[in-house]
Amino acid sequence: METPNSTRWPDLPVDILRSLFERLSYIDFHRAKMVCSNWYLCSKQTLGPKGRSPLLLLSPEEGGCRLYNPEEDRVYVPRRDFSGCRFLGNSGKWFLVADSQSNLYIVDVFSDEKIDLPRLELVSKDGCVHNLEPLGDGDFEEMLVGRNYGIRKSAEELRGRVWVDDKTGDYVVVCRFDRCDYMRFCKKGVDRYSEIQTRVGVNVFLKGQDDMVLNGYNLYVFTPRCSLRNIDLSGKDGFEDVTKQPMFTWYKPFPSAEEKERMRAFKPISESYNIAVTRSGEVLLVHNYTYESTTTFEKHRTFGVYKRQLKHLEDPETSYKPWLVEVDSLGDEALFLDLGITLPADATLGIEPNSIYFTRDDRFRLMPLSFLDICVYNLVTKSIKRFPTLSSKLKLKDAQWFIPS
Repeated sequence: METPNSTRWPDLPVDILRSLFERLSYIDFHRAKMVCSNWYLCSKQTLGPKGRSPLLLLSPEEGGCRLYNPEEDRVYVPRRDFSGCRFLGNSGKWFLVADSQSNLYIVDVFSDEKIDLPRLELVSKDGCVHNLEPLGDGDFEEMLVGRNYGIRKSAEELRGRVWVDDKTGDYVVVCRFDRCDYMRFCKKGVDRYSEIQTRVGVNVFLKGQDDMVLNGYNLYVFTPRCSLRNIDLSGKDGFEDVTKQPMFTWYKPFPSAEEKERMRAFKPISESYNIAVTRSGEVLLVHNYTYESTTTFEKHRTFGVYKRQLKHLEDPETSYKPWLVEVDSLGDEALFLDLGITLPADATLGIEPNSIYFTRDDRFRLMPLSFLDICVYNLVTKSIKRFPTLSSKLKLKDAQWFIPS
C-alpha cells in the first residue's frame, strides 16, 4: 500500500539524490538505482563508470549465494533467496539460473526482476533428434527420437551461457548437458528451444564441444580437435553455421628443448584450453596449467594466451595453416574467462590491464582434476593475486566474475 510520501521519492532534487548515492555501499547503490528511471539516470551521473567494477557471485556449500566486492573486501547477502539454485552463466547483472527442478530463469541479482524461460524438454521438432523427459527430481532422461529408452542426465551436468542486451531487453540462452551430442538455444519471443547438432552431420574437425563463448548472437564453439565453430543465432528461422572456410584449426607449437627440461621440475595437476573473444572480434586460445613443484611441493597456476597466425608450409596441398603465436600482452584490455570476453582496463573501475580474471576452467565441461581458484593473473609480470577473505570466511563450491550493467 502506498503512503502519502512514497510517490514523492522519484521527485527528490538531484543534489539530494547524489548525496544519497555517494553514501551508499556499492551493492546498495545498485539496488537503489532500480527505484525509478530518475534515480537510474542520477546514479549514472553520480558514480559514472564506477558502477561497473568487477564483482564476484559466490555459491557457498550451504546453498544460496553471496556477492563480493574486491574493492571493499566486503561480502553482501542478496535480497532474493537463491536456495537450491545453480548459476550457470552471466551477462552483466543478469544470471542464468537453474532451480532444483531444472527450471531455467534469467534473474537480476540486484532486484526482483526475473525472466522465465521455456522448459528444456520443449523443443522445436525441426532438426531435433533428441527427446528430454523430466524425471521429477531435476534430472532428465535423454533418448533419440523414436526410441523408448535413454540415458539419465543429472541436473548437475547442465551447462549454459546467456547474453542480455540491457537496452533492448533481447536475450539468448544456450544450454547443454555434459557429454552430450547437441546444444539447445532459445531467444526472446520464442517459447521453445532449437537444437544444434554437435556430431550428426557435422564436419569431423567441428564435432564435439570443449568450450563455448556467447558474444551477442554469435556462438563460438571450441572443439576437441582444436577447431573453431562459429554459429549465427540472429536469424528468425533457427541458426546458421557461419564457420569460415577453410576452417581455422589451431596447431599447437612443440615445446623447445629448454622448455622440456624446465617442465621436468614440475608435477602436472591439471591442464585445460579455453577460448575468449576480444573487443575487436579476434578469438584467443587460453592455456591454463596447474602444477606442483617436485622440490617444494607448492602448487602453482600459470596461463598462456595465444592467437592464430597463418603460417606457410612447404607442402603445397596444405597451403597456409593457422599457427599459434603466444601473446605477451593484452594491451589495455583484461580477460574474464568466466565470460569468455575481454573488456577495457580501467584503474578507476578496478579492472587491471593485461590480467586474466579466473575462477575455474570446467564451467562448460566436467574436468575431475579442476578446482575453484579465485584469482587475477597478470600476463606480463606472471604474478597472481588471490582473495584470502573469501577462503577464511566462506566454504565455497563455485564463484563467477561479473560486471554489473
